[in-house]
Amino acid sequence: MTANQRPTHSATARTAADSALIRPAPHPVFCTIVPPHVLDHLSHLDDPILAVPARRTLERDARERTRRLTAIAATRTAAPAASRRAEGADPTPQRTIYDAENREELPGVEVRAEGSDPGGDASVNRAYAGLGATFDLFLKGFGRDSIDGRGLPLNATVHYGKEYANAFWDGEQMVFGDGDGEVFLDFTLPVDVIGHELTHGVTQYTANLAYRDQPGALNESVSDVFGSLLKQYTLGQNAEDADWLIGADVLGPRVEGKALRSMKEPGTAYDDDVLGKDPQPGSMDDYVETDQDNGGVHINSGIPNRAFYLFATALRGPAWERAGQVWYDVLTGGELSAQADFAAFAALTAKAAEERFGRGEEREAVLKAWSEVGVGAGS
Repeated sequence: MTANQRPTHSATARTAADSALIRPAPHPVFCTIVPPHVLDHLSHLDDPILAVPARRTLERDARERTRRLTAIAATRTAAPAASRRAEGADPTPQRTIYDAENREELPGVEVRAEGSDPGGDASVNRAYAGLGATFDLFLKGFGRDSIDGRGLPLNATVHYGKEYANAFWDGEQMVFGDGDGEVFLDFTLPVDVIGHELTHGVTQYTANLAYRDQPGALNESVSDVFGSLLKQYTLGQNAEDADWLIGADVLGPRVEGKALRSMKEPGTAYDDDVLGKDPQPGSMDDYVETDQDNGGVHINSGIPNRAFYLFATALRGPAWERAGQVWYDVLTGGELSAQADFAAFAALTAKAAEERFGRGEEREAVLKAWSEVGVGAGS
């Protein structure tokens, strides 16, 4: 990183705007990696081997969504959380992994604590490593001490439910299902899924984007962006070498698709009899108006996803160093409204690029990227 690329938020000293934004989420957010429209399609298939797990997952997700609504309503006026790390202490991850033992009770049985050796359960080890990698990216890449900026312990539960076909952030921890073995595999397999879900936590503690319509699509897109950055970071890839796929490793043998989503080419991740056709647009010309999935938050996220891909690949090199920094600056800078639409977010990315890098290639690249997907970013 060059001098003008240093994170604006150090691990020990953060801006007043970032600190002020650390509060319980006032919006009822329950975030899953597999969109409900995919599970709904699966639930209507004639093959019960595929349909029954999807139906159970949909029902379980609906119950969790209701639980989050109730919990967040109860904490809406809570005071900001105190720092979770002692003053002057070095920022290090504090991970705990639990095993739900295929039940739907959280957190489950503790099976691995911070600093303990790997055991014989690969899901436990992958979850532990993925949480650590996410912590490392946010600390070393952006100077952020855990997802809340204050050393929040990272907890995760594996082996959740019976053939549970999803992974989610519930506002407090990560949860991984084992999948059904046919359409979806163990959700600890793709590191970008772990990064995606934990980034919902970062958003919760910063801009707190409302989970509906364009703000909700931005919420999902930001998680895809940092999930993809995590995969590239762990692989040591430059933007031009990455596949820009989300959840590629979670698809099972019955699926012919490439991934859950493609940031490079939204709408091309899958097209088969099992999952159906990827509905993501890559431009505002194809924006989807729908009442499903909170106004299509997993669908229209393809538009800002492609804008980030175009921005990062235009700059080349490690995407987290410049393109990712601009997105992080917007997310944590204090100016992004919880109700921001694509145009508002785009305008802030142009402003952030100029403030950090000047009126150079970064600003021009981000303006061009948004223009290519049909979103005006201002002059």
